Amino acid sequence: MNIIVCIKQVPNTTDVKIDPVKNTLIREGVESIINPFDTYAIEEAVRLKERFTGKVTVITMGPPQADAALREAISLGCDEGILVSDRKFAGSDTWATSYTLSCAIKKIGAFDIILCGKQASDGDTAQVGPGISTHLGIPQVTYVKKIEEIKDNKARVERMMEEGYDIVETPLPCLFTVVKEINTPRLPSLRGMMKARSAKITQWMAADINAKPENIGLDGSPTRVVKIFTPPPRKGGQMLKGDAAEIAQKVSDLLKDIVI
Repeated sequence: MNIIVCIKQVPNTTDVKIDPVKNTLIREGVESIINPFDTYAIEEAVRLKERFTGKVTVITMGPPQADAALREAISLGCDEGILVSDRKFAGSDTWATSYTLSCAIKKIGAFDIILCGKQASDGDTAQVGPGISTHLGIPQVTYVKKIEEIKDNKARVERMMEEGYDIVETPLPCLFTVVKEINTPRLPSLRGMMKARSAKITQWMAADINAKPENIGLDGSPTRVVKIFTPPPRKGGQMLKGDAAEIAQKVSDLLKDIVI
């Protein structure tokens, strides 16, 4: 079984600063980590490899220093790391990012399953995984909490819903985005860390993956951030006193004034 895991390197902080000119995240001087949701995708990929044998390829799009995230993934059990890095990718929105990753996946070749975390902690859009499946023209199942069975070129999974879960069957190849309920990520082993240290990370630029210039980077992004601002502070509330009946009447009167 050939499994591909798409990960992202994100800032290890909740104190995110924005460049006021470019309207992009300021990453300089901020420690970076693997997107926490992606660690569950890595763990599930390694578990699938242990169940069915095969190969796990981890891929990320980012600056050269993102190879650290790939090496960490290798230390956790992945077999190969691919870094898609080019200045031409700068400013990519979720559409351009998913297009770029889909081009890289096409270059990788045959695969059975693509795994992604449900969303990135710095953007919270949950759009890249579904975008990749759309560009590749393969089925997708989002918010997967359990992979029940894989056989006869089909997979049956549990998809988490607000109240309970759905059981979904899909043909392979397909893409899953996974939630944290799916597993508990392992820690890297000593052997894994030694393997990661000596691993050769493959690096591809835009030309290597045959990405169309008009579809990548800021120019290829149909959406862009045009303004960032802090919401105005909320106005002070009004304290209502009295018993329950009196407060209910006061609330009713206030709502009448607003509606009328």
